[in-house]
Amino acid sequence: MMLLYWLADRWLDFKIWRLRRQGLTIADDCDFMSLPDFGSEPYLITIGKHVGIADGVVFITHDGGTHVFRHQERYRKVIKYGRIHVMDNCLLGQRVMIMPGVTIGPNSVIAAGSVVTRTIPPNVLASGNPAKPIMSIEQYAEWSLAATPDYDEAEYKRDKRAFLLKMTRKGGRTQPLKEEA
Repeated sequence: MMLLYWLADRWLDFKIWRLRRQGLTIADDCDFMSLPDFGSEPYLITIGKHVGIADGVVFITHDGGTHVFRHQERYRKVIKYGRIHVMDNCLLGQRVMIMPGVTIGPNSVIAAGSVVTRTIPPNVLASGNPAKPIMSIEQYAEWSLAATPDYDEAEYKRDKRAFLLKMTRKGGRTQPLKEEA
């Protein structure tokens, strides 16, 4: 099993190496759940330090919709491309889609399933379609802390799966299951 993980890591490293050769700019300390879709112009994408990228993230650097009218003489030269810049210490949630011309400010979180159509300021949690800031990172940190139940860290570290399977959500907060007497 360890060999499979090692091989998967080497395969990811190789793919990132190839994308860098195509012009992708990405820091060495980024975390991937799987390889994102960097599209057909990876050289238009810059990703800063300590960026987490979940499964299914898509970077779109061009507007393919011009296909519909580009055959007309008036519009035959129309092209629409945009750079994408994800700054330091960001997290892109599962299935986030980032459109051309977007910058995501440092220390920001983009919630799962969001479509980022405009620049996101620093230090915010953004969500939705289109993605908009919904709270500051400080508010998000406090909200997360308030939603964290008291738990036994040693038990969690010992067997995360078993521990999490015993958890339940109650009133929007995760609580340990109470043993029946």
